[in-house]
Amino acid sequence: MDMLLEALASLLTFESVITVLVGVSAGLFIGAMPGLTATMALAVLLPFTFSMEALQGLMALGGVYMGSIYGGAFTAILINTPGTPSSIATTFDGYPMARQGRAYEAIAAATIASVAGGIVGVIFLLVLAPPLARWAVAFGPSEMFWVAMLGLTLVASLSSDSLLKGLLGGCIGILLSTIGVSPVGGESRFIFGYPPLQGGIELIVALIGLFVIPELLTMAAEGRGALPGQTELRKKEVSILSIARRIFGKPVNLIRSCLIGQIIAIIPGAGGNVTSLVAYNEARRFAKDPKSFGKGNVDGVVASESSNNVMVAGSMVPLLTLGIPGAPPDAIILGVLLMHGLRPGLDLFTESGVLTNGFILSMGMAALLLLPVGLLGGRLIHRVVIRTPYYFLVPSIAMVTILGTFALRNSLLDVGIMLILGTAGYFLRLIGIQPAPIVLGLILGGIAEEGYVQTLMAAVVDPIPWLRLLHNPLSMVLAGMVVLGAATTLVPMWLARKGLLDRVDEDDGRSP
Repeated sequence: MDMLLEALASLLTFESVITVLVGVSAGLFIGAMPGLTATMALAVLLPFTFSMEALQGLMALGGVYMGSIYGGAFTAILINTPGTPSSIATTFDGYPMARQGRAYEAIAAATIASVAGGIVGVIFLLVLAPPLARWAVAFGPSEMFWVAMLGLTLVASLSSDSLLKGLLGGCIGILLSTIGVSPVGGESRFIFGYPPLQGGIELIVALIGLFVIPELLTMAAEGRGALPGQTELRKKEVSILSIARRIFGKPVNLIRSCLIGQIIAIIPGAGGNVTSLVAYNEARRFAKDPKSFGKGNVDGVVASESSNNVMVAGSMVPLLTLGIPGAPPDAIILGVLLMHGLRPGLDLFTESGVLTNGFILSMGMAALLLLPVGLLGGRLIHRVVIRTPYYFLVPSIAMVTILGTFALRNSLLDVGIMLILGTAGYFLRLIGIQPAPIVLGLILGGIAEEGYVQTLMAAVVDPIPWLRLLHNPLSMVLAGMVVLGAATTLVPMWLARKGLLDRVDEDDGRSP
């Protein structure tokens, strides 16, 4: 407790507050640019922390991390382009809200949910880090396979028009994930004699291509901007207090999304790319009006943004206790710790408790600073997007996306892949195949393949090798969750197709 109070005192100084504020602001605007991820934001700004003390440097990077994850919500809401992979689900309801003239309402809801999620993640990290880390170690290859399969059950929920088209999109994503070097055997696949393809398709490249380019082509074809030319919103829609009352008035969605984000974040290798998708799916599954999701339901924005901001501190659990990065940006944080002679483990919380607790608390401060920075930045970006004519907006966004794609690996091949996927995504969207299932398949395909192959390799002497996928209680629980998740999604769809669900609803609504 003494170390915690000392860490809090070191945090409540003018220099510390300015450091975190600058980090949050820089991360926010970098995260809002398509192609510039949280990992890249940390890598770009890392050299600026070399001259700082250890605690100040970690505070700055924690603010950048928190701000960049949140910053992806801006473009997701305003131009239907997730700035970071964790903001994919924010586009589902955020952009429809913006098209309805409710852009600032969506931004305010995303901001409040992000603040709440960030604070919850910090509390979890302070209180539950060691026991949660020990639990995370139990996830081996078979468990990761079932985690990936559980994520793939979301395909049905992400395909509101047609389950078949959603499954087709998921299969396309899985096929894309097989391009390049095999994650286990090391053999090259589907490179067609072109060695640069051995690196595979970068997730961000696919994300930009499938989300950004089709939207730009649609805007150019229809001769419209990203949003209607509406500059004034009704007072009740922009009232922060009314939006906060709505979010906290229905706390179940917020609490459930935060718990989902925390659970997924501590699993090393799962990352935050699917966190918001899982939280969004559960919010839709348990909603009283699931059909309103995808059409501008603010609960969808809250579920996505609260869960992906919990991930920021949540992914630090395996990092600080075991030295295992829970997400790609955490690897940079690990490098900073090692650079200052700090090794993850129990000693980090005892011998360097002031520094560690100060770093954790600084992420809580960064979450609080998201409120003023996010609302002011959101209002500014919203006005710019609305007032910019489409013939300026489209080429400007195209230039930023091309530069961002090239900057990932300094590769023109990535730019070419992005343009090819974008063109294909435009035509796929015309026939009803949405980009979300494709991206989900791309994210989870590699995780599922690696877990499956490693499990079967370990079971080579077993009489029935595939039974190794169910070799412990945790694997069986996860497999049961996959079956349950698929059933709770597919059975209502089957009942609705047969006309039974509507009949049940009518019977339930009939007066006695």
